Amino acid sequence: MTSLAEEIRGYVVAEFLDGEDTADLTADFDLITNGVVDSLGVVRIVSHLSRTYSIPVDDIPLVPDNFRSIGAMSAFVEDATKAAV
Repeated sequence: MTSLAEEIRGYVVAEFLDGEDTADLTADFDLITNGVVDSLGVVRIVSHLSRTYSIPVDDIPLVPDNFRSIGAMSAFVEDATKAAV
């Protein structure tokens, strides 16, 4: 994983899986389907990504596929930060 993906993974582990076994938490692990993140969790992730990567909340489409996995979130952040430059 890239450092961006590692940071996002660290956030997910700290906020949603603290004390849990995270061996299965790969870049493509489906956080929504597997019950790690619910709709409120998606809102918390959006807030974190907005603050951490200076992405205006209005520019973040609330599409579940953008937040379904660490890989999807990383790709979203990379695209959003490139578009802002």
